[in-house]
Amino acid sequence: MSTDMLPDDVLLEIFDFFAKEFNFPSKKAIEEWQSLAHVCRRWRTLVFGSPRRLNLRLICSNKTPARDTLDVWPALPLFIDCNGTYPIENVDNIVAVLECSDRVCDINLRDLAGSDLDKISAAMQKPFPELRHLTLWPRDDETVSVFPDSFLGGSAPRLEDLWFVGIPIPGLPKLLLSATHLDILRLEDIPHSGYFSPEAIVTALSTLTRLKTLWLLFDSPQSRPDPSRQRPPPQTRTVLPALTQFWFRGVSDYLENVVARIDAPQLGKLHITFFNQISHTKLEKATVTFENALATVWLSAQKFNYEGLDVRIPCEELDWQVSSIEQVCTSCLPPLPTLENLYIRENPRWQHWQGNIENALWLELLHPFTSVKNLYLSEHIARRIVPALQELVGGRATVVLPALQNIFLEGQPLEPVQEGIQEVVAVRQATGHPIAVSYGQEVW
Repeated sequence: MSTDMLPDDVLLEIFDFFAKEFNFPSKKAIEEWQSLAHVCRRWRTLVFGSPRRLNLRLICSNKTPARDTLDVWPALPLFIDCNGTYPIENVDNIVAVLECSDRVCDINLRDLAGSDLDKISAAMQKPFPELRHLTLWPRDDETVSVFPDSFLGGSAPRLEDLWFVGIPIPGLPKLLLSATHLDILRLEDIPHSGYFSPEAIVTALSTLTRLKTLWLLFDSPQSRPDPSRQRPPPQTRTVLPALTQFWFRGVSDYLENVVARIDAPQLGKLHITFFNQISHTKLEKATVTFENALATVWLSAQKFNYEGLDVRIPCEELDWQVSSIEQVCTSCLPPLPTLENLYIRENPRWQHWQGNIENALWLELLHPFTSVKNLYLSEHIARRIVPALQELVGGRATVVLPALQNIFLEGQPLEPVQEGIQEVVAVRQATGHPIAVSYGQEVW
């Protein structure tokens, strides 16, 4: 049987398989469909009759003489690609493709000279209604002019992936308000000339319910909130239901303002880098909470509990939660000499407390809190931590919580807990580090 005998729907099925097999981000692969269109008139009619199904696109680079060649083909979606493998020789060809703004669906421009980026920016001061992927990446140490608020006409309704490296665009949060299909937002080496406030970016994020990956990587410690303009976060946080990865580089003040305003229940990867000048002189209180499928550690000022640093770790098993919180506190947080109050609690609605956890794991959790004077334990947590503290005898009595002066227990603990805590008190007393115990304390 020859292909001439196949019905149109079968041929289209074969074409569809062919297009998916070769649809990779290179000029040769993306335009492989052209070989089908050249076989015969029937095939050409079938191919051009199903542009969306076959994902037909034309790929353009700085070597594409757009004004001479684009009219040869139907008005298909355009993929602009200069990935830095070769230097851009003629930016005017790219600008010519950008003139077809209603057809451009992908833009990948890297290793751009500052002057070339200025021309590209000027050509993009209008709507690009079909744009789905946008990457702009200047050469290292290039001077880049500030992008105006009119970039993309101030709207990006179909944008799915945005990656800016070193691009100053202080009006970006306004643009993001329209990018409701965004899955990936990577802002890398944000220059100080492109600074936007934590409040502005969180407001923009409030519309991005599909966002899975977020990078906020500032280039300079100058990019920090103005204390005179800071406002307390609202009582209701912005929920990012799909966010699984968050990368941050900058000053702690900025991060603290962001995390105080957002809630990301699916966050599984958190990567934080602080600039060297960071000081946590206001952090006096740590609250560790275990609940269903989530463990959190919240660092805040004792009097201003609404401001602080919040780290959330999604996992279900309690031993994993304890281990994860210990790793965060040990490896991610700087020394906190002013942190004197430690609250450890469980969500009272969580009933997932089956199974035993080694006492050593609880002691590892407490180990980073060397300046804590006051320890607050909820009822269920006390049943687990007090036996761990009982193992600290003799010379090990103050290996954990060496500055401890007071233990506050929720409600009226069971007799085994009361007996255990008295043993801990006696050991501390014998080593010259007395502690006092109070019952009926509210840990929430």
